[in-house]
Amino acid sequence: MSDEWKTKVGKGSQVSWPTGNGGKGSEGVTGQVRQSPGAIGYVDLTYALQNNLPVASIRNQAGTYVVPTAKAASAAIASFAPDLAKDVRTPIVNPPATATDAYPISGLTFFIIPKDGTDSAKRTALRNFVQYVVTDGQATASELNYAPLPDAIKAQDEQTLKQLTINGQPIQ
Repeated sequence: MSDEWKTKVGKGSQVSWPTGNGGKGSEGVTGQVRQSPGAIGYVDLTYALQNNLPVASIRNQAGTYVVPTAKAASAAIASFAPDLAKDVRTPIVNPPATATDAYPISGLTFFIIPKDGTDSAKRTALRNFVQYVVTDGQATASELNYAPLPDAIKAQDEQTLKQLTINGQPIQ
């Protein structure tokens, strides 16, 4: 989101922090934060809640201080629905001011699945699993502290799933 950040720190799963200590994954970051009074870290919400870590309310573009919750992440996703319809890789950070309840540093998780494959049973099982995750499985997302997908995104995911093939043929 920031050219200055991109130049000085970088982008990706590992960046060159100008100061401080890093940790590998949520467990490593948690360890560093617990060992350093006053430290701030960024971990997955579920991990933070399971480990009784304090969380921060972050001011979004609407000027609202929002606590990280599944509902606040869903609001962030929904605010980017038109952009996500064009490209599902669109970052959902820093939602517009119209998304008053959106947590400003939310992110999506992706399944990366080859479009075509040769094993009919495995491809069908994989498609059925992902179909469950983006439809009926959404009912349990909040219980696991994950953001349920807005209907428009679920519909888009279902359309994408229809592109999966076995040896170039649609999955029946």
